[in-house]
Amino acid sequence: MTVSREIRLKSRPVGTPTADNFELATVDLSEPGPGEVQVRNSWMTVDPYMRGRMNDMRSYAPPFQIGEALQGGAVGEVVASNDPSFKPGETVQSFFGWREAFNAPAAAVQKLDTHGLPPQAFLGVTGMPGLTAYVGLLKIAALKPGDIVFVSGAAGAVGQIVCQIAKIRGHTVIGSAGGADKIAYLKEIGVDHAIDYKAERNLTEALMKASPEGIDVYFDNVGGEHLEAALMAAKPFGRFALCGMISQYNATDLGPGVRGLILAVGKQLRLEGFIVSSHGDMMPAFLADMSQWIAEGKIKWRETVEEGIENAPAAFLKLFKGENLGKMLVRLS
Repeated sequence: MTVSREIRLKSRPVGTPTADNFELATVDLSEPGPGEVQVRNSWMTVDPYMRGRMNDMRSYAPPFQIGEALQGGAVGEVVASNDPSFKPGETVQSFFGWREAFNAPAAAVQKLDTHGLPPQAFLGVTGMPGLTAYVGLLKIAALKPGDIVFVSGAAGAVGQIVCQIAKIRGHTVIGSAGGADKIAYLKEIGVDHAIDYKAERNLTEALMKASPEGIDVYFDNVGGEHLEAALMAAKPFGRFALCGMISQYNATDLGPGVRGLILAVGKQLRLEGFIVSSHGDMMPAFLADMSQWIAEGKIKWRETVEEGIENAPAAFLKLFKGENLGKMLVRLS
């Protein structure tokens, strides 16, 4: 038997989640059955979208179930295999996060050739957040030469990559983040105008000052006030890639309407929401481009790391307080 600990959903949050919505449980794992592997995770990710799966409602992903282990991206090592295609010691990626170890059919895990990168990079810059940035900026927002790009949540897991891809392509980038450390990081990665929204009395005025001529592209990770500011600052025929709206994830109702939405008509704006899992066809191009950019030293990334499965809920809750710089990860012992 292998002993593993896991985080389960104890109760569904109402509003902002708390530690009481989670519970730590210990389970015994038998040897993997026919066609199965046993994996011990070394890293797991927590992501804002997981908040929606804690509600009992239909969405693009099924809800987490009360009393069951949560799910999310993870990388780990095969420790036992009952399938000829996997050997102990191989590094794999899976969607069986929020637990220290697990048994699963071999088809449910993916071998990972890290190409010299740290394995946790495949939960961030070369994983789902990186692909989200790539898809949202290049396909959804249809980045064009000369575009001025505004990114909210610019120092987060996705935002930091959006900013850098736009700079690699030669664009002026305006990034919004909260706090001096995040603003310093945005300047480090080449953002032309970094707005500390926590220090600004009027975000719209700050955005208009950073780009008097207006913006062509808005990559939305925040919603709310940031979306309103982008509507005000948008040039005619601007394109908005609606990736996430973390400012509203814990709302208990739909909240007030977005002010200024009428401007989308007169300015002939295009606002498009997207889910990265619908764009897996772009993965080969993304990996080719990202590998080259990393090798050339054109991409940097930051990680915020919590230690131990028992601290996974705390890591998740910090996302909604803006306490992460770059990708939020949990390292499992």
